[in-house]
Amino acid sequence: MNMKTPIFEGIATALITPLTQDGIDYEAFGRLIDWQVSEGVNALVVCGTTGESSTLTDEEHRAAISYAVKRVAGKVPVIAGTGSNDTAYAKELTRHACEAGVDGVLLVTPYYNKATQNGLIRQFSEIADASSAPVILYNVPSRTGVNIEPKTVAALAEHPNISGIKEAGGNISAVAQIAALCGDNIHIYSGNDDQIVPIMSLGGKGCISVLSNVLPRQTVDICARFQAGDVKGAAQLQLQYLPLINALFSEVNPIPVKAAMAAMGFCEDFLRLPLTPMEPAHREVLFAEMRKAGVSI
Repeated sequence: MNMKTPIFEGIATALITPLTQDGIDYEAFGRLIDWQVSEGVNALVVCGTTGESSTLTDEEHRAAISYAVKRVAGKVPVIAGTGSNDTAYAKELTRHACEAGVDGVLLVTPYYNKATQNGLIRQFSEIADASSAPVILYNVPSRTGVNIEPKTVAALAEHPNISGIKEAGGNISAVAQIAALCGDNIHIYSGNDDQIVPIMSLGGKGCISVLSNVLPRQTVDICARFQAGDVKGAAQLQLQYLPLINALFSEVNPIPVKAAMAAMGFCEDFLRLPLTPMEPAHREVLFAEMRKAGVSI
């Protein structure tokens, strides 16, 4: 197998997209990007699930990617969510992201129309062929209704431009199978904040994180401790922040993290339908856990 260089190791924040009634709030977006970089995150993911990509217009999606690349200015890798259930559109958006200068693209599995495993191989391969940046696959069957099987990941890992997989299926056994089948031919990233340490113990390179929107430096420290050989310390941090992680997923992502970032002063608590603001009871628990973690709100 050919070894591939990871786009990043450690924590990539799956950034929210600050929105208002009038569209993307670029002033807020810029402040958020600057803060994340200053807090030491290892990469940024824009226009993913947490960035509400499904309700961004095509113009907004392209503009947000271009803006993020310019604002980051090479300080950390920028990875753009460019996946779609429309393969032709995903290829077009991926080409735009590459022209904008991204360091990688994140491709979610096709949703609603779904696909067979053969269909997944063909779609991801076509998009990877169209990309000049390395590709990270995104497996999140709870949202898309389709799962990338380990053997399918192994087949896709043979593509020279498919570098990694964000594994958010929650199945540690499947992650172990991917690691066994692919070795260094693909880099595994946790897509769940409560599984950072378990997945890194199987050779994972880090996490594409929602938690790090709120606690960037502390989330980076989980990976840094693990990478330094302090597995016990990494596990302790993982467990310390578990109540906050659970609160951040007490409603569908990104409803809670948008509420959290608004409380921290980074954006309005504005989401596009069908997403709605957080329920008061869940909000109370989230804010209590944020305070316990030392977040000023």
